[in-house]
Amino acid sequence: MMGGQAVLAGVKVLDLSRVLAGPWCTQILADFGADVMKVEAPRVGDDTRSWGPPDLPREEGWDGAGESAYYLSCNRNKRSVAINLATKEGQALVRRLAAQADILVENFKVGGLKKYGLDYESLRAVNPRLVYCSITGFGQTGPYADRPGYDFVAQAMGGMMSITGEKDGPPIKPGVAMADVSTGMYATVSILMALRHAEKTGEGQLIDCSLLDTQISMLANQALSYLVGGKPPGRLGNAHPTVVPYRMFEAADGPIVVAVGNNGQYAAMCAVLGVPELASDPRFDTNAKRVINRAVLEPLLQGIIGRFAVADLMAAFPGKGVPAGPVNDIGQVFQDPFVEARGTVHRFERADGVAVPSVAYPAKLSATPARFDRPPPRLGEHTMSALADWLDVGDGELDGLKQAGIIADRD
Repeated sequence: MMGGQAVLAGVKVLDLSRVLAGPWCTQILADFGADVMKVEAPRVGDDTRSWGPPDLPREEGWDGAGESAYYLSCNRNKRSVAINLATKEGQALVRRLAAQADILVENFKVGGLKKYGLDYESLRAVNPRLVYCSITGFGQTGPYADRPGYDFVAQAMGGMMSITGEKDGPPIKPGVAMADVSTGMYATVSILMALRHAEKTGEGQLIDCSLLDTQISMLANQALSYLVGGKPPGRLGNAHPTVVPYRMFEAADGPIVVAVGNNGQYAAMCAVLGVPELASDPRFDTNAKRVINRAVLEPLLQGIIGRFAVADLMAAFPGKGVPAGPVNDIGQVFQDPFVEARGTVHRFERADGVAVPSVAYPAKLSATPARFDRPPPRLGEHTMSALADWLDVGDGELDGLKQAGIIADRD
């Protein structure tokens, strides 16, 4: 969507992050109008630029860092600036940028930016209103602060894998890096709260986000099941630990998910399936009884549902208020009419005519919608223009920095 008020217009974000959690956060800020300057290492850039295939076709004459699907998923609406942080001059340049920024996001190892003079304490001295968000595997404090961390490690240590997978199978991670994406979301929310505080008081602050903290918080009801009941939840495959029937069943021609959340929905499901007597059966007439007797009820339902086609069930269930859905592969997801109707996919057009697809920000804001103004940038695409905007420097200084190898542009 173009148009609409860019609610974060005028907010400057200095993005020193790479891979997923940090870029996911800064892409959201960019979607709402923030000017996000993505600082990348010359020649190689963000690690995910090379995390393909699949990749976009290279433009004719372009032999720089690539544009993998992974990179494209979390970097739209940003400007890429290539700065060599290994040099004192590059570090000084980033300090100058931080003095102009409202927000800084980084995901270096704990203490990794201190040697460059780019840690929070150093930058607070030059910009007291700076909202500085650090994203790490295990936080700035605690027994694991010095460890490197990735999403997979956080899912393992944070309990997610222990409750994912079949009951008698091994622990499994979800197919998306949920600890990274969730941390990016928490970082965004925290930044906006801190920005509100900074705008009211002129006082910035340090935000300490970690993958493991986030993963533990995302256990939600499963965490409280342990804290209240004292017993670690286990794996139940596609079943729900405390709601029945709430699982995947095999219909005659494929899988279907049925998610019955209350007794009214359960009775409606039984009526659609032609077995109204199961709704009044004293073994199954409340959710608590259905949970206790799931080993009897679920096989009964599987035998009945297995006689219906998925399409027939989907023609009947929604009209009766029964939550259900087919188990789509990702190709089927993007062929669903829902996607077109809801504007789920936005396509940019590159200068050479190549389409650059992007999955849109999902919430629909009536007055301040997300905007899709720029495709994910090529490495160093905006070095000269973005530095000139933020620092009000002339061509002579920029050319000197380029000749010295401190900065690099697309050329």
